[in-house]
Amino acid sequence: MRTPLTGRALLLVPFLASGAWAQADRLELKDLLAEALKNNPEIVAAQKSYEASRQRPTQVSSLPDPMVSAGYNSSGRPWPGAGLGTDVTSNIGVMFSQEVPFPGKRKLAGDMAEKESEAEWQQYQQIKLSVVSRIKQAYYRRAYAFAAADVLSRNLDLLRKFLRITEVRYSVGKAEQQDIFKAQTQISILETKRVQLEREKRAREAEINSLVNRAPGTPLGRPTDLRAIDLPAGLQDLYSAARENSPMLRRDEKMIQRAELAVNLARKEYYPDFTLNGGYYNMGSMPPMYMFRADFKIPLYYFRKQRAAVTEQSQSLAQSRKTYESTNQGIHFRIQDDYLMAQTASQLVKLYDQAVIPQASLALESSLSSYETGSVDFLTVFMNYTTVVEYQVNYYDELQNYYLALARLEEMTGRSLIQ
Repeated sequence: MRTPLTGRALLLVPFLASGAWAQADRLELKDLLAEALKNNPEIVAAQKSYEASRQRPTQVSSLPDPMVSAGYNSSGRPWPGAGLGTDVTSNIGVMFSQEVPFPGKRKLAGDMAEKESEAEWQQYQQIKLSVVSRIKQAYYRRAYAFAAADVLSRNLDLLRKFLRITEVRYSVGKAEQQDIFKAQTQISILETKRVQLEREKRAREAEINSLVNRAPGTPLGRPTDLRAIDLPAGLQDLYSAARENSPMLRRDEKMIQRAELAVNLARKEYYPDFTLNGGYYNMGSMPPMYMFRADFKIPLYYFRKQRAAVTEQSQSLAQSRKTYESTNQGIHFRIQDDYLMAQTASQLVKLYDQAVIPQASLALESSLSSYETGSVDFLTVFMNYTTVVEYQVNYYDELQNYYLALARLEEMTGRSLIQ
């Protein structure tokens, strides 16, 4: 008896059929990125932090606020004006005081605050790159979940048709009952995987809504399909881009420059600050009295204060340099690691697409034809079927890994790799 579905008919649904889906109402990545750069709270907070830091240089480089003192000296009686004009110690006057740091200190303090502000700018840029990378990764994971769910749905339909073939063969004594149970079990397994993918869709949807600052539960359209693209840059190009563009490295460079200024400022503390005082005193009928005075701070305890401060700032400078070295090494490692992941994933995607999946599909088609004639048992066909499903899902899994690696490389290098 001939079964109602041939092996060739079972494979009519193409593997890479996601392109046949309607492209209308697709969720465009560029729209999400534009919205996130405008509304993401983390980015806005970093921007405000930078804007606040721009106000510090003028504050710390300004002179301390002056002081104005008004008072009187009286003779014979405690109230103002007592003895005024008759006693030389009686007067009413006003005095002005201005503290003046040693020349060079204010400029160094302002330069330090300027470097801190420049470091805040780099931190702001890094947070933008981080948010963009996280959105892209969530977007690609969600696109993978849709693609893998499509593969499972198509193959579930095919497996159900295959189950009906087996049931027909069993009814005429050409198949074992355990063959039906195996097919039913595989259907249940694919259903569980599809449930997991649905959970992944919802989780990534929630993540994207959070990153673009939308209300929780806001529905999102289907992402555009993942498609294989060539590696856009070589490893050395990525290293060069990181050296030139990485906000993490630029931020550490600014902190090194800030620490160098802090050492110079600590050395300036060996020199005394001073306070200028001037006053006018009314003496009544006697000639008025004028006063001018300069007060100097003597760094008498330099061996406990200034010397320790210079040592402290020198150690902070050494720390900043080592932090830069550590960041640089970490970035180079992560770039190489993600580059190798992208390179490997790209090679595997091509192998799955051009060799592995077509060959496995041919093997399945051949075994199905032989199964109809009774020359191949159910187990052979079943194993060929599960292999095809596994390879199809693996194809999208590697495609996902490729895009995730590129998104992380963009964050580390500050270079756009995915158009």
